[in-house]
Amino acid sequence: MITSKQHMSPGMPILESKDMVNWTNVGHVFESLSWAPEYNWDRMNGYSFGTWAGDLAYHEGTWYCYQIDYQHGLMVATAKDIKGPWSKPIIMLPKAKVLDDPAVFWDTETRKAYIIVNTAGKQKSPDNKIEGNENRIYEMSWDGTKILDEGKLVYTGMGAEAAKIYKIDGTWYIFLAQWTMGDRSTKPGVKNPKNDRKQIVLRSKESIYGPYEVKTVLEKGTAFNNRSASQGALMQAPDKSWWYMHQLIQNDTIPFQGRPQCLEPVNWVDGWPIIGIDEDNDGIGEPVKQHKKPIDGYPITAPGSDDDFSSSKLGFQWEWNHNPRNTHWSLTERPGWLRLKASKILPNEKGYGPNINEWTNNDGSDSDFWRASNTLSQRIMGTTTGIAVAKFDISGMQSHQLAGFVRYGGVFNLLGVEVDENGKKHLFYMDPMAQKTQGPEITGNDLYVRTSNNSNQATYEYSLDGETYRRFGPTFTIAFGKWTGDRLGFFSWNEKEDAGYIDVDWFTYDYDGPKATKS
Repeated sequence: MITSKQHMSPGMPILESKDMVNWTNVGHVFESLSWAPEYNWDRMNGYSFGTWAGDLAYHEGTWYCYQIDYQHGLMVATAKDIKGPWSKPIIMLPKAKVLDDPAVFWDTETRKAYIIVNTAGKQKSPDNKIEGNENRIYEMSWDGTKILDEGKLVYTGMGAEAAKIYKIDGTWYIFLAQWTMGDRSTKPGVKNPKNDRKQIVLRSKESIYGPYEVKTVLEKGTAFNNRSASQGALMQAPDKSWWYMHQLIQNDTIPFQGRPQCLEPVNWVDGWPIIGIDEDNDGIGEPVKQHKKPIDGYPITAPGSDDDFSSSKLGFQWEWNHNPRNTHWSLTERPGWLRLKASKILPNEKGYGPNINEWTNNDGSDSDFWRASNTLSQRIMGTTTGIAVAKFDISGMQSHQLAGFVRYGGVFNLLGVEVDENGKKHLFYMDPMAQKTQGPEITGNDLYVRTSNNSNQATYEYSLDGETYRRFGPTFTIAFGKWTGDRLGFFSWNEKEDAGYIDVDWFTYDYDGPKATKS
C-alpha cells in the first residue's frame, strides 16, 4: 500500500501487510522530490503539491508507482524490489491533461495496457452549479511508461475520481468515487452535511470503453459518524474472498487525523459487488465497524513511531517538510542522537513558503515556521487520544535560534527554546498566528517536551529532569490542512544566520487503539 504525502520528503510511503489489517513501513518510492526546485529546502514553495493520488502495480517482475503532481502532471517510477531502489520519475502526461487519480490495467488476453485518469475536464449541470469530472482511458505501452493515444472519455460525474479498473470473468468494472449532492447551492464537499461521496461501479460485458451500466455500491451509513466512505481498491484474499480498502472522506469539517483507512467485506450479487453490509436493504452497502480479519495467524503490528536514533539511517516513519538541507542534519555526528542544525530562515516574499489559496488551506499566517528548512515529523496515529514525548539537548543552540517540538498540519503550535542576542535561552510557545508567549529562562542542557491530545484539543508540557512536567501554553486545536492531518516532530531555525543546532535523544508515542508490537 502507498500513501501520498504531498510536499513531504521522502515521498510516497510504502506499507506492507500479510493480512490486509496489520501494516508496517518498508520504505518510500521517492527518496526526494527531485523533479522540481519548489520542493527544495531553499524554496519551500510546494505546499499541497508534490506526491498525490498514487497507484501501485506489479507487472512482469517490475513494480510501478503512478502518481500525480498537480504542478507537473502524471508520472511513473519503477523498481525491481518494492523496497527500492526506485527509478527517477518519468512524466507521462503534462498537467494540462490530467487532474488526479491514475489507475492502470494490463490485459494479458490482448496484451494491451491502459491507464484511466481524471483529466480535469469539466461539464456543468443544467443549472450550471455542479461540475462533472471527466474520466478518460488512455492506451499505454506494454512496459507502462508511455501514453499511446489521446484517450477516450468513459464517464463524467460530479466529483467523479479515484478510478480503479478490473476485469473479472470477462466483465470490465471501473470503481469510482462520486459526490451526491443534497443541496446544489454548494460545490462538492464544501460545508454541506447533506453531501455524500458514494462509491459507484461501472460494468461492461463488451469493452473497457463501454458501454457501461452504473450502480452505487457503498454509501456512508451509520458506522462512522456520518463520514462518507469511498475511494479505494478491490482485493482478493488467498481463500478467494473479496475485500475493499477505502478511505473515510470528510463531509463538512475535516477531521484532524486526515482520512483513515477501512477494510470492508465484499459480496457479489447478480454480478455487482456489494461493499460492507446493506443495513437498510436498499441494495447499497454501508461500512462495517468491526469484522473478522481476511487472514488469521499474524500478530498485531503497527507502523513505527518510537525512535531512539541509534541507527545511522532515519526511520521510515519520518518525513521532512520539503526536501531537507542534507548538510544540516546528522545521525552520526553524535551517535544515538539526531542533530538538527539551524539554517537562516527563508525570505518572506513571493516564491518562498506557501501560497495562500484553496489548495494549501493556509492558516493565514506568514510565520517563519513555514519557511524553516529541516522540520522533521511523522503522522499521528490512533483515533482520539495520544501522548508524545521527546528529549532534547539544547547546549548547541546559538543566538537568534529557535528549536523544539512542533505539532502541525493545517495549523502549527510550537513549544521550544529561543536564544536571544545575549545568548540567554528562554522557553517559548508559538500559536498558529505566530504570536509568542515567553517562558522561564532555561539554564541547563536538557529539555523534555510532552504533548497530549484528546480528539482535536491538545496541550504542551515541559520538564528539565524528565520527572516533573509543567504545563505551558494554552489548550489548542489541532487541524487538518495543506492536505495532511496533524503531525508530530521537531523544528530548528535561525532568524539571522546559519548557526546553532539542537540534538534529539529519543521520541516516544503512545496512542489509543490496539496495543501493537511497533516496527
